[in-house]
Amino acid sequence: MPRIELLFLLVGFSVFSQNTKFEPRQVWKDRDGKHINAHGGGILYQNGTYYWYGEHKGETNKADVGVTVYSSKDLYNWQNEGVALAVSSNETSEIVKGCIIERPKVIFNKKTKKYVMWFHLELKDQGYKASRTGVAVSDNPKGPFQYLKSYRPNAGNWPIGFKDEWKKAVEGEDTVKWWTPKWKKLVQQGRFVRRDFEKGQMSRDMTVFVDDDGKAYHIHSSEENLTLHLSELTDDYLDFTGKFAVLEPAGHNEAPAIFKRDGIYYMITSGCTGWDPNAARSFKAKNIFGPCESLGNPCVGKDSEITFGGQSTYILPITGTKDQFVFMADIWRPKNPVDGRYLWLPIQLKNGKPVLEFKDSWTLSDIR
Repeated sequence: MPRIELLFLLVGFSVFSQNTKFEPRQVWKDRDGKHINAHGGGILYQNGTYYWYGEHKGETNKADVGVTVYSSKDLYNWQNEGVALAVSSNETSEIVKGCIIERPKVIFNKKTKKYVMWFHLELKDQGYKASRTGVAVSDNPKGPFQYLKSYRPNAGNWPIGFKDEWKKAVEGEDTVKWWTPKWKKLVQQGRFVRRDFEKGQMSRDMTVFVDDDGKAYHIHSSEENLTLHLSELTDDYLDFTGKFAVLEPAGHNEAPAIFKRDGIYYMITSGCTGWDPNAARSFKAKNIFGPCESLGNPCVGKDSEITFGGQSTYILPITGTKDQFVFMADIWRPKNPVDGRYLWLPIQLKNGKPVLEFKDSWTLSDIR
């Protein structure tokens, strides 16, 4: 057999690209030479391998395939492992082809030995009206994941610190003009929490976070994208306990990403401007449930006012390093979603604040 044919057999007819650095904004090819298709994603590290889960994009932002998964040993080179969670052909399914699946995140439950995927779910042909979060489970990090159900979180529960006098609707609150001081005060005193108390709170852009003690939390944009909710998950990570906090009410934050260092919780978010980039925001707290201290825009330098063109999706702890983290963001291309790019940057902590500086290229050795 000719040597070149043998080589192709050994690598499975793949291009077998060897990336040696991160190049934000550029096309990021997998081992088959194709642009990675895992948008709005998150990373799971398990048994020496990183798994990158994300939205499979095509010509539209609707879910026509599902959630894809890639694997890597070094974070530079990624192998396409296929579809971790496939959309359904059954029109009665909540995840039927044509629904919206966004920001999938996977965590591993050490007690049940299950891989649990959470994601933002919008039902087919309803736009962003449903505002639900879906959960799926698998015995294998590569899937296939079995879809379980979707939630409007925390139905019938009041958030931590919610005053008794806030539990009754204020006369005429539905007609108060948005963004006026009176309206903002109403939001801060639970106007939308009251509205959605019975059916459950809205859940759009989201992430999940597992703390040092194994407790898991679901952080999501709620209240018409006005307020972040941080919700405790049950021990099996498949449901909500009903314990939750409101963070930055009326702050208009979305795209939450969270990490912990030296006992302090840090969060980076974006503003709400649709698919257009805006200035990131950052916060810190001593308690996972808050209160949060605003730290301002973590980005510095050229294009800092638009987060270098990206929007946060996840913050990746680098395994084997001492408290090093990578900021993961997406550069959306709504007119051609599949061409969306990835913006990964090292996080620096300066004077107790996360700092992001754009780099055309960088390696892990730059932050270790």
